[in-house]
Amino acid sequence: MAHSPSAAVSASRRILIRLHEVMASRTGAQAKLNKIVEIIGEEMSSEVCSIYLLRQGKLELYATRGLKQEAVHVTRLALGEGLVGTIAKNVETLNLDEAAAHPDFAYKPETGEEIYHSFAGVPIVRSEYAIGVLGVQHHDPHRYAEVEIETLQTVAMVLSEMISNAGLVDEAPGDERVAATQTQIVGGLQLVMGMARGQAVFHQPRIRIEHTVAEDVEAERARVYSAFAKMREQIDKLAGASEFGVDGEHQEVIETYKMFAYDEGWSRRINEAIDSGLTAEAAIERVQQRTRMRMRQIDDPLLADRMHDLEDLANRLLRIVSGQLGTAAQLGLRQDAILIARNLGPAELLEYDRRRLKGVVLEEGSLTAHVTIVARAMGVPVLGRVKQVSHLINEGDLLLLDVDRNQLFVRPSPEMEEAFDNKLTLTQKRRADFAAMRDLPSVTKDGTRIELMVNAGLRDDVATLDATGADGIGLFRTEFQFLVSSTLPQRERQQRLYRDVMDAAEDRPVIFRTVDIGGDKALPYLNYDDGMVEENPAMGWRATRLALEREGLMKSQARALLEAAAGRTLYVMFPMISEPWEFDAARAIFDHQRQLLMGRGKMLPTAIRYGAMLEVPALAEMLDVLLPKLDFLSIGTNDLTQFLFAADRAHPKLAERYDWLSPAILRFLNRIVTACKAANVPVGVCGEMGGRTLEAMALIGLGVGRLSITPASVGPVKAMIRSVDLSSLQAHVAMLIKDPSINSRASLIAYADAMGVELK
Repeated sequence: MAHSPSAAVSASRRILIRLHEVMASRTGAQAKLNKIVEIIGEEMSSEVCSIYLLRQGKLELYATRGLKQEAVHVTRLALGEGLVGTIAKNVETLNLDEAAAHPDFAYKPETGEEIYHSFAGVPIVRSEYAIGVLGVQHHDPHRYAEVEIETLQTVAMVLSEMISNAGLVDEAPGDERVAATQTQIVGGLQLVMGMARGQAVFHQPRIRIEHTVAEDVEAERARVYSAFAKMREQIDKLAGASEFGVDGEHQEVIETYKMFAYDEGWSRRINEAIDSGLTAEAAIERVQQRTRMRMRQIDDPLLADRMHDLEDLANRLLRIVSGQLGTAAQLGLRQDAILIARNLGPAELLEYDRRRLKGVVLEEGSLTAHVTIVARAMGVPVLGRVKQVSHLINEGDLLLLDVDRNQLFVRPSPEMEEAFDNKLTLTQKRRADFAAMRDLPSVTKDGTRIELMVNAGLRDDVATLDATGADGIGLFRTEFQFLVSSTLPQRERQQRLYRDVMDAAEDRPVIFRTVDIGGDKALPYLNYDDGMVEENPAMGWRATRLALEREGLMKSQARALLEAAAGRTLYVMFPMISEPWEFDAARAIFDHQRQLLMGRGKMLPTAIRYGAMLEVPALAEMLDVLLPKLDFLSIGTNDLTQFLFAADRAHPKLAERYDWLSPAILRFLNRIVTACKAANVPVGVCGEMGGRTLEAMALIGLGVGRLSITPASVGPVKAMIRSVDLSSLQAHVAMLIKDPSINSRASLIAYADAMGVELK
């Protein structure tokens, strides 16, 4: 087979035309498949072509050209067994010049395949699941050209229609939703906190492609062009009609999504699929299948999120071209609903009636996904990574969603409903109580003022200052702007965000943490060398370490912050500092940019306060060197704790070891607080530990004077602070540090009960 793209298109079209003739014939399914492997083998000049089909849970050799015929209906492989089983299980393509060298190779003597070296196989996909495998083999060791693999994938898609319609395979798990009636309680990944009650509504029905082989290629191309125009018109309308105004990261998300809709590379790939002989619907599905396969191979969650945007657009385009426009949003929500979907794009979420949409449950999803950012701005709770959710839930089922507790109740019992409603009522009452405390100071019973600040990362988060009565923003995560952008944000755009945040905060301080990217927060538009691929990215080349190497990144951010803070005090905090020289180098970049701006007559901040985050335990040994240089220190308890215990906080088997109230943590924090007090440097905590009332009580007992926490935690923590006597608490915490044999958590709970401290 020729390897040029045009030759590949011609070969694909010839194969599809010949397959179409076979599929239209009156012969039986077995005879058709026998003829099909002959056609593919001839057109691809391949000595072996075989089709395996999933039957009764096994992949059965159903037709072959080149292997021994006596192996047909005899050779069977489990999912994951051999090369064929691996392709089906992982829904991936294999292209090997020496098949026997692959670790998953399984020798089946009855096939006689030992004389063949090269192997290429593609999954035959139906409803996103593999229902079979199409493979070719050759005597000589060589890798098949990319255009040949493309041809195999196109042919496999057409085969899927014929095989499924003939009833030759097991039903794909996605074909029919499993009927369920019993109560279910499931969990997932907490994406947007909150509680919701509503009827289950599925985002969209599965679109079935009835015809895959094109009769008239130009007619199919015209249909796709028309669908693209209509889709782009819809996206433009959504972008212009966003309810959030012109500012905010969610608006940047929509603009990035819009950029994908106009991506010429994507439309070109669909056109190439039409050129190969597919209908418009089949061409879109063909490119979409390739996207899904790529998504399965992407470990980087940010890149995977970008691929989800393309998936969303492909679904939209497929509905337009097929005339099946009935998503739940377009049909309209008739009652309070919780939306169920495998994944959603941001534009699709924005189409829903916000008065009726109470929550979202996704089979996929991530904290940095575009849909998560938009849902947070809408105030819609979202639970992600709920496995097999479409098989557990029926349309119209009653759902109770409690993201705060990571629980989804499906078809709840009356007792569950009553408990949920009671909690919802209590939560609403507590919110009202906390709202009534908004303007009261966070002062202990014996008169000590504790600063309560909030963590933020989006422009809209600043609104929580007024809602909670917080003293300011103790941690503004500047990397969010970088994470939702498709390209490196220009300095002017950064400056606009920082100025808007400070304007909205008015006279309250905003502590900007310089960009914490790299490691587990890689950006697709930054070039990473081989040394950047890390087994443990949380401990690796990230944050200030990366920014000092990519000096242009920090220079741009420094200038943006300095210009945005003109005429007011700027608070800057450098993350992931492990040695004092890193702080010196980062500050030197800011000082240099300040000198440049001064030389140009630019207006500057009236004052600059520099701080560091203590997340790396090694820094605690260097505080005598670092503290004289600091205006403040913030302890990042999330990373610090897992580094101290060598315990990943996300690892379920290590959860018990990740205890913020262990004697080791309390003693370590006490050392830091004591050193800061001696150096007269304010010390605070920005991390989840400070947002839990019992742990926050321990922190102020240690002498921590500032907590930066989630907005939802401000009310409960303020209530705790106003109910505690600090001098008594400090004595109790000192006793716990002195005697590590005491169960600190139990002792603190008992103390709170005895002293009437409010822990809610």
